[in-house]
Amino acid sequence: MVRTRRDGRERVPPHPEVGAIGLQQVLEALVDPVRRGIVAELYASDRDISCGGFDVPVSRSTATHHFHVLREAGLIRQYYVGTSRMNALRREEFEAAFPGLLPALVGGRGRA
Repeated sequence: MVRTRRDGRERVPPHPEVGAIGLQQVLEALVDPVRRGIVAELYASDRDISCGGFDVPVSRSTATHHFHVLREAGLIRQYYVGTSRMNALRREEFEAAFPGLLPALVGGRGRA
């Protein structure tokens, strides 16, 4: 079930178009090892992962900041299923905009 607001609109945070994102912003988002780990875990997964499903060595509020940075850099798409905020890697969009970048950034780990 997708969570909605009282006015009936879906409760989804804003996401930039990948075409509007510069390479510099993506690289700056991924300079942090926690954020690289989140992206690598999503890259290796065949499913979307809730925010609480990641094993990150930071507080919940700091993890929220990391997810925000990744979303603003266009790397992930977030949406709600019930009360869980889910995270999806924008793999196809990134491959079209930056061919080969994601596999290079995660060191070739995960599924192809």
